Amino acid sequence: MEEKIIEALQQIRPFLQRDGGDIEFVELTEDNVVKVRLQGHCAGCPGAQMTIKGVVEKILKESYPEIASVEAVQ
Repeated sequence: MEEKIIEALQQIRPFLQRDGGDIEFVELTEDNVVKVRLQGHCAGCPGAQMTIKGVVEKILKESYPEIASVEAVQ
């Protein structure tokens, strides 16, 4: 499952990189919470939470409904 999540994040990555940011997969918890780390401009962006929930979580959950949520970590 982690491999599939990493592949999906690879498809999201160019959109973040276009704005000077990036995303890193950190872990998939036992209760199917995906933890990611935003990097670059995305790390301190006021819209970071909106990016996580509105873009990253939406895309991952559409592809893999078993994912409970996506959370950013520092």
